[in-house]
Amino acid sequence: MQIDATDQRIIASLTADARASYAEIGAKVSLSAPAVKRRVDRLRAAGVIRGFTTVIDPAAVGWTTEAFVELFCTGRTSPAQLAAMARKDPAVVGAYTVSGEADALVHLRAADIAHLEQALERLRAEPFVTSTRSMIVLSRLIDSVSASPPPVG
Repeated sequence: MQIDATDQRIIASLTADARASYAEIGAKVSLSAPAVKRRVDRLRAAGVIRGFTTVIDPAAVGWTTEAFVELFCTGRTSPAQLAAMARKDPAVVGAYTVSGEADALVHLRAADIAHLEQALERLRAEPFVTSTRSMIVLSRLIDSVSASPPPVG
């Protein structure tokens, strides 16, 4: 699928405010509301836009402690095994296979240090995890919820 500059501006607008009306977006990108809707429908059908969501402030719901955990795994651990592990733990908010010494990087959020420790113990209990290395987040400097393509022109 070809994404042109107008599609990129629509995506950027939706990234900034997914509740914006097609008319509001159209005013920004010089299209009518029906034309914006057609483009959004096409972007959704192609899987470029995968959905719309609500972004919650973790601190507002009491999840004020977070960490990034490097996982070191046995030699035959697959990305599918790592994904299955990550999906079953509510403290896991992101999981990635990575290059370098570690096999994966897991992003955890927890209510406090005790809750974080419990989440770490669950990760360490997986039979394919041989060791972990944790980094506790002290402050969030940039917090982007969605990547959008760089602006064109």
